[in-house]
Amino acid sequence: MLPWSLRSAARRLAAATRAAGSAAVAAPAPWQERPPAVEDREERAAVWEDDHWPRRRPRRSDFSCTTKASTDHSGLTRQLLDFQHDTVDETDGGYDPFSQLKERFTDFKQRNYVVNFTNYQKLAEQQTPEFMVVACADSRVCPTSILGLQPGDAFTVRNVANLVPPYEHGASETTAALEFAVNSLQVPNVLVVGHSRCGGIQALMSMKSKKDDRSSRTFIRDWVSLGKSARLSTEAAAGNLSFESQCRHCEKESINSSLLNLLTYPWIEERVKEGNLNLHGGYYNFIDCTFEKWTLVYRPGLEGGSKYAIKNRSTWS
Repeated sequence: MLPWSLRSAARRLAAATRAAGSAAVAAPAPWQERPPAVEDREERAAVWEDDHWPRRRPRRSDFSCTTKASTDHSGLTRQLLDFQHDTVDETDGGYDPFSQLKERFTDFKQRNYVVNFTNYQKLAEQQTPEFMVVACADSRVCPTSILGLQPGDAFTVRNVANLVPPYEHGASETTAALEFAVNSLQVPNVLVVGHSRCGGIQALMSMKSKKDDRSSRTFIRDWVSLGKSARLSTEAAAGNLSFESQCRHCEKESINSSLLNLLTYPWIEERVKEGNLNLHGGYYNFIDCTFEKWTLVYRPGLEGGSKYAIKNRSTWS
């Protein structure tokens, strides 16, 4: 079958030919006209269909290299642009998962946005957050709620097990967020927040170290494997303890591993050495509602000892 562009050209040519001959002879009705003499049967059927039947949309098979998402998103965007704010919400009469969210948004607007209108207008122009927060995607661990963060306080990214990949890992949503927060927003603090009973850490600790276990690869497995060093350290330090105790140990070990991974980024290490950026760890235990925080000390010029240390450790309860 001809590509859509060629079929369109053939259709225009046929229309021009019919228009030129209409002065002498009236054009026959579509059902009376014979299809043009085209040798290829498939091509003849395509031209006949395009010339004499209502224009149809191109079939997906005509664009074999185009994905469904790339052909559908523009139409969805047009619907959003055409949306009128006074349109009545349409529901099917059943359970609406957004009903509570709508009430909460309205309450937020009245109690926060309207009351602090001037501040929100300033935020609309620019943001100068004090923190860059890397937290877990777990629904029970919302750094905004736990730490009382307000709009503009923290540039936040959340992922499974609050992991920070090393610089060599390449691009990800976490590394992109770090780059923007540190280089563009120039945040003075990066805080990595872990938590109790983390499913991502449990998945990490459940991983087998066999190299032939490739058949069980999943997105989660590939992602949490970034914390392999934390798992190995945990097995060495707490391998004789129960699995639950090992997981809790690894939950904190992985935070420190992520803090060290932050220093593999040249632009982060440079700002830390200059004293313009501080790296912090935080651990939220939602079982007894306590929060433990500490700060990483980096001493790159130190000889004969560890370049890293912990300071300002405290527990809030």
